[in-house]
Amino acid sequence: MHESADEKSVRARLYPSVEPFDRRMIDAGEGHTLYVEQSGNASGVPVVVLHGGPGGGCSPAMRRFFNPKHYRIIMFDQRGCGRSKPFAAVENNTTWHLVRDIETIRAELGIESWHVFGGSWGATLSLLYAITHPEPTKSLTLRGVFLGRQRELDWFYGGGAGAFWPDVWHRFLAPIPKGEHTNLIEAYHKRLFGSDDGEALRCAQAWTAWENTLASIQSEGAFYVPNDAFCRAFARLENHYFHNNLFLEADNFILENTSKIDHIPTKIVQGRYDMICPPVSAHDLASALSNAELQIVGLSGHALSEPRISAALAEIMDDIALQP
Repeated sequence: MHESADEKSVRARLYPSVEPFDRRMIDAGEGHTLYVEQSGNASGVPVVVLHGGPGGGCSPAMRRFFNPKHYRIIMFDQRGCGRSKPFAAVENNTTWHLVRDIETIRAELGIESWHVFGGSWGATLSLLYAITHPEPTKSLTLRGVFLGRQRELDWFYGGGAGAFWPDVWHRFLAPIPKGEHTNLIEAYHKRLFGSDDGEALRCAQAWTAWENTLASIQSEGAFYVPNDAFCRAFARLENHYFHNNLFLEADNFILENTSKIDHIPTKIVQGRYDMICPPVSAHDLASALSNAELQIVGLSGHALSEPRISAALAEIMDDIALQP
């Protein structure tokens, strides 16, 4: 699939992916060590970038939204994925461990306050971090909002998105006996964490491909299966979190706690045709915050790489860079 001239022009607005000036492993406790990197300007304005999943890991492309002359860009692989250790581990791996890890990284790097940038699960984690630690959070920039509610999981794993992608949905259902289709998160959990390694890998591939295939508005429905290691970590961690209701105390936990972050400037970029995280969640969040601006981007799906979403995020971060 070839990019149009307009899409190439949009991507040209992004910054080059500069090499990190610092890479390190940070001991997070409980047997976990985190891969952390810094790039851009070592004396610049700190921004922490929270990747999606859970289990997606960070990538060089995520650095491209930040002017490297202005920003000190901090990225890390969350517990169990990417270059963090142990790989694909779910023990001592919960939402609240990750929130604590972000603070551990901030303290380790000697940062007083920073901007927080995250998409999809990274948006969820950004919000939960800010709710727990509003003082060091200077701003929130969110993409593809996921609030961790049951209705959102039901949409994606209960047939809602499948009604638009029936051929892809059929392939997602294939590894699971028909009698278990009423609770696919549970059915996949049993196999991803079962004793049959071959079945676990096949299910990890199907779980990961279902989400990856629906991420871009340009998708033609071909099942996209990344490498086995990525599938294993992504599927195990994501299913572990969803199987445990993201370890949140209430289904509507984020919206019930927006008063704690109402003062934080929040920018939300949402694809109009996001099949993974439908725009209703971004709209609900923006409606609950008096200091939030929602930009719904046309002809765009869920992926960070969607050209119009990329351009909107880069513009927001450029605007923030100009602020005193």
